[in-house]
Order: sequence, then C-alpha cells, then structure tokens
Amino acid sequence: MFISIDEKAASWFTKEFEFTKPLAIRMYPQYSGFGEKHKGYMLAFSAETPTNAEFTQKINGITFYVEGNDIWFFEDTETYLSVNSPLDEIQITYKEIFPIN
Repeated sequence: MFISIDEKAASWFTKEFEFTKPLAIRMYPQYSGFGEKHKGYMLAFSAETPTNAEFTQKINGITFYVEGNDIWFFEDTETYLSVNSPLDEIQITYKEIFPIN
C-alpha cells in the first residue's frame, strides 16, 4: 500500500471542505455501482476525526487517514491524489503493485 497526495491536492481539500487547519480527511471505499480499482467501489472522502486509523499522512496541516476496516481497498496498490488543473477537481490514479515471486 502506498498513498501519495501532492500539495495541490491537499490545498484542494482545504478549499473544498471549507475548513481551517487542523483538518482530518478520511479516505474510504464507497459503494457506487462503478469503480476504477474495485468494481462497484470508488474512493470517497469525508472530514471526520479518526477512530481506528491504520494509515495516516500529514500534509500542510491536514491529516489524511484510512481506517483499519478500509485498508483492503488500498492493498497491493499505489494511490496518487493530484488536481486536474483545467477542471480544478481531485484526480485519483491507481497503480497496481504486483508481488515478486
């Protein structure tokens, strides 16, 4: 599991959620009927306090985290969060990590 969040993406969350720092952003799988990584699930975000964070990453005063029961969504994957500049929207890219045998 690897999650990369660039500084523009962190700034996007501050603006989008209209919160001042410190801010905690939960990343979690949400059933949506479609999805790029797991069929039927997409990556969702909410501003809430961690209860059982398995992964945390702090960028510019924002704590991004994944709860323990949501780790399955990120296993064997590199996840990249950036901003699509023309659209000013968050962009998520996945790269599967293949185990070495």
